[in-house]
Amino acid sequence: MQLTLNETELPGCYEIIPKIIEDDRGIFVKTFHREAFLSKNLCADWPEEYYSVSRNGVLRGLHFQSPPHDHNKLVYCTEGNILDAVLDLRRGAPTFGMHFQIELCAKKRNMLYIPKGLAHGFYVTSASATMHYKVSSLYAPEHDMGIRWDSAGIPWPDNHPHISSRDLSFPLLKNFDTPFHFERIR
Repeated sequence: MQLTLNETELPGCYEIIPKIIEDDRGIFVKTFHREAFLSKNLCADWPEEYYSVSRNGVLRGLHFQSPPHDHNKLVYCTEGNILDAVLDLRRGAPTFGMHFQIELCAKKRNMLYIPKGLAHGFYVTSASATMHYKVSSLYAPEHDMGIRWDSAGIPWPDNHPHISSRDLSFPLLKNFDTPFHFERIR
């Protein structure tokens, strides 16, 4: 059973569609296949994994870790629906400063691979949502950073989301001096 990896308009960022087995007992979903990731030169080592549960109208983001603790992420929603957004912070990328949005939902079971140098955030569109994250580096509080959610031209569905004071304190994109540099994966 393989995964389908479709590159988005942001280089190195992939929507992943799992093969789903469904029968009268329920469903079986493969969320990771090492060889599929390695075939695209993507990270296949996930030393830390966690999940969040959020209510409708919650916006989390836009988050990332700075070098040398920057990381790739694999995210997916196992309950509810979210509008996911990533923002390219990689200087020299043809998509620098651009964003990509996609709906991730439990019913579709799609996932998003987010390379280093992209900020990540999401907005909960269902009553609640459970998001799972795999990351390629351990959490490093002194490198945990973000961009203010409303400063990058992302068309969120709500102009007044429920958002943490920490996320509200992030710098505006125009004031952010990025430490990330684009490297095309071959």
